[in-house]
Amino acid sequence: GIAPAVATRQMEIYTTATLLGTVQPPKPARHTEWRSLMDSLATNSCRAYRKVVYETPSFLTYFHQATPEGELGNLNIGSRPSHRKPGNRTVSSIRAIPWIFAWTQVRFALPAWLGVGSALKQAIDDGHLGTMKEMYAKWPFFQSTIDLVEMVLAKADLRIAKCYDDRLIKSPELKLIGAALREEFATTVRSVLAITGHHKLSENNKTLRRLIETRNPVLDMVNIMQADILGNLRADPENEKFRDALLITINGIAAGMRNTG
Repeated sequence: GIAPAVATRQMEIYTTATLLGTVQPPKPARHTEWRSLMDSLATNSCRAYRKVVYETPSFLTYFHQATPEGELGNLNIGSRPSHRKPGNRTVSSIRAIPWIFAWTQVRFALPAWLGVGSALKQAIDDGHLGTMKEMYAKWPFFQSTIDLVEMVLAKADLRIAKCYDDRLIKSPELKLIGAALREEFATTVRSVLAITGHHKLSENNKTLRRLIETRNPVLDMVNIMQADILGNLRADPENEKFRDALLITINGIAAGMRNTG
């Protein structure tokens, strides 16, 4: 169950947000240009996301090999199968929770940021950096959106994501997909930092920074062990010890990340 202190804290957060939203409702975009630019960012971000996830021929194969998605379905840790239809192995058949959960396990959190970096970079290249800085400073909606993306980027870790690729991916073609995704991640980080003016991710959230810096040394080792266990389990699928060990690492990473999907 949830600890009373955690439940109380959650209630305080929800109550505070509700009161602030009622007494001081968020101000709309000051300028038509801001809303127009936001619409453009949304369109370009969606296009970039779909180009990778739906139009890259081997992307789904990469996803299955680079994450524990397949093993999650065999461990019976969810209330429903990871795919809506067992025989349908397309992206559209994957349920939302295992899709997010699998990417979170490997510390990549891809669904939360993919496409954002491409859209922001295009806007910056088109000369809108100054406008987006002003939007970040004066439009709460845009600021919250960027801050949420920044939080996810701060929790992710390219070194760990690459560790899974190195241990589990054999095909040179699939390795190129992983490398391209990590470059896209780096682009997203650079674009977000350019807009916020921060020198490092979540610089304005000292609590989160402290949690990440405290957590990572332990969590890194659990991820490294999980990548190795996955490799061993795929070579010996009936090994119960590997299955049990994998489940322990899944629970440990989910608890450490605090974002399970």
